[in-house]
Amino acid sequence: MAGPRSPRGRARLVVERLAQEHPGTAAELCALRHQDPFQLLVATILSAQCTDERVNQVTPALFEAFPTAADLAQAPLPEVEEIIRSTGFFRAKARSLVAMAQAVEERHHGTVPPAMKDLVALPGVGRKTANVVRSVALGQPGLPVDTHVLRLARRLGLTANRDPVKVETDLNALVPASARGVLSLRLILHGRAVCKARRPRCEACVLADICPSAELPVAPPAGRRRQPAAR
Repeated sequence: MAGPRSPRGRARLVVERLAQEHPGTAAELCALRHQDPFQLLVATILSAQCTDERVNQVTPALFEAFPTAADLAQAPLPEVEEIIRSTGFFRAKARSLVAMAQAVEERHHGTVPPAMKDLVALPGVGRKTANVVRSVALGQPGLPVDTHVLRLARRLGLTANRDPVKVETDLNALVPASARGVLSLRLILHGRAVCKARRPRCEACVLADICPSAELPVAPPAGRRRQPAAR
């Protein structure tokens, strides 16, 4: 059966099939361990150029030492740097974390704001980070676009853009608001396990039959007789 021709039709099937492959809510699928929106904001800032596993090794000590925005806002930089050193770029990240905590405390009374304009105004917080916090911890629409989401969206013919903000806009037009955050996480999981950057495993992909970029073995034409071996 021929797959859907329109990006909207493909997007609908992508949402449905990846939900079966990776069931769960955005909070359940998020790999960064956290107990509240502030902890997720901290962990997401730390995850830049770092694995989620490494961040999860670092954050328990960080949250024990500085459990709230008020605590982190007053934290000595050298102490924060030492705790997060293994995440890479630890000096810049420490400055961003303390400045972010100060802004949350001063502008929003210690509560992470839900509005995109307020989140991206915080030090160290870009649109991708804001979308993670909105969709996972705040119950708001948000579709974070990382390298996996960008790669898969292009391979699936859901966008022709390369700029993450434009890709987000294209996907938002195809996906219901309630499904955006969890779709991003499912695309990330699918990108890591199956649709890899260098060698996609199209033969194991549940989206292969609707993917314009799929590379599958070509079956011989139906009814074609096998030639007898020469004697």
